[in-house]
Amino acid sequence: MRRKIYDKLLQWKQEKDGTTALMIEGARRVGKSYIAEEFARNEYDSYILIDFSKAPKRVKDWFDEYLEDMDTLLQNIQLHYKRQLTPRRSLIIFDEVQKCPRAREAIKSLVADRRFDYLETGSLISIKKNVGGILIPSEEDGIDMYPMDFEEFLWAMGNEVMMPYIRDRFEKRQPMDEFHREALHYFRQYLIVGGMPQAVAEYAASRDFTKVDAVKRQILRLYKNDIKKYAGGATARVSAIYDAIPGQLQKKEKKFMLSALKDEARMREYDSAFFWLEDSKMVNICYNTTAPNIGLQLNEDRTVLKCYYCDTGLLISLAFSARGIVSNEIYQKLMFDKLEIDEGMLVENIVAQMLKAAGHDLFFYSNYDKVKAENRMQVDFLVQKEMVTSRHNISPIEVKSGTAYTLTSIQKCIKKFGQYLSTPYVLHTKDVEQKEGLVYLPLYMTPLL
Repeated sequence: MRRKIYDKLLQWKQEKDGTTALMIEGARRVGKSYIAEEFARNEYDSYILIDFSKAPKRVKDWFDEYLEDMDTLLQNIQLHYKRQLTPRRSLIIFDEVQKCPRAREAIKSLVADRRFDYLETGSLISIKKNVGGILIPSEEDGIDMYPMDFEEFLWAMGNEVMMPYIRDRFEKRQPMDEFHREALHYFRQYLIVGGMPQAVAEYAASRDFTKVDAVKRQILRLYKNDIKKYAGGATARVSAIYDAIPGQLQKKEKKFMLSALKDEARMREYDSAFFWLEDSKMVNICYNTTAPNIGLQLNEDRTVLKCYYCDTGLLISLAFSARGIVSNEIYQKLMFDKLEIDEGMLVENIVAQMLKAAGHDLFFYSNYDKVKAENRMQVDFLVQKEMVTSRHNISPIEVKSGTAYTLTSIQKCIKKFGQYLSTPYVLHTKDVEQKEGLVYLPLYMTPLL
């Protein structure tokens, strides 16, 4: 499985040259361990992978006992794992490092020792039980890893040429013409399968949606077990939120309504549960901004939010499950856009997934002015330029799953906030088009925004 994060690992190795460790953080089963070991195998003379979910107690204890004796610590590691390491040409991987907080704290001393390079992988690395009593090393760089994006999915399908062509059409704002249907067909496969590497690998091998669904349901079980095991006192609230997401996304507004969990529920009761889910990377949270201008974070309202699954393939398996598995018939109808439901929740979820993987923080704009109709609007997503300027900084995005739709909200947004807006986009199932001040893009171009 070819992953873009590999190039970032190469950049870290070349630029930092052992002066920092690198932490790869992401949800479970997004491929962190795989890419870390693939990188080690290709780029170093030798490596050792310490999987702290399996490592014996004595290995974990060494990080307490020998922290001031680097020679003994590193010698013990090599003896236990039966691997000879070469100074400045070898890598040690701390896999699932959240299960041994002292090893993470030891990074400061290990990096200062300068003998080897260090790569860490982890999930839930910020929750209290995984950082309690340790000093987070300043010598640790961090990088987030997400499910496979659309281009990585195309690579897995054996297509290396489609995305460069899509990118060329996007940059020139020209239609895909006869290749639009083919690109959209790939996109629908990506929508259904999702980006979890195990699911993609199964689909690439078998093209069997039933087998793919079994893989995804295994991942969902793992996530639910993680909630029970690691959410502590917030377990009930975290589970309630996670299970409620499909129902919340089926609503027209898609904002997460706490009243669906409990009458008179308040955000202060659930904010730690939302934080846990966001930190686990199981969900992507999109926050309301009270004014779509300049820096979106400056106007962030964290009490009003939308909550998406990290992977749309998982959402489909959960939302359409019957007797524990999604039937092949449902998958075929989804594949050919014949399912008699509004696909808005799936399309909006995958747009959130693609924007997040492309490096965007997620924001939307919602205003329900009871007095002035011209102020009443909801814009699905807002993205901002990397460089914040006083004008023309924010791009509003409307997401449309069908072929017939209105654009009332984005038109109101342009009229009211035009001085702050960059290019407004409509993401839909049709080809590239520009008219009346809007740029219409096919959904598969989302990662290029």
